[in-house]
Amino acid sequence: MSSDSGGLMSSAGLVRYFDAEDSNTIRIDPRTIVAFGVLFGGLILVLNAMV
Repeated sequence: MSSDSGGLMSSAGLVRYFDAEDSNTIRIDPRTIVAFGVLFGGLILVLNAMV
C-alpha cells in the first residue's frame, strides 16, 4: 500500500500565499459583496417583472 503523505506539504504553499498581505490589493468588505449581490438580484427581478 502506498500512503499519500504529500497532502499537507502541497497545501503549505497555498497557506503562505493566502496569508501574505499585499498593500496593492483592493480590500472590499464581504458584506459589501453580499449587499451588491442582493441589490443586483432585486434589479433583475424588477426588470423581468416590467417585461
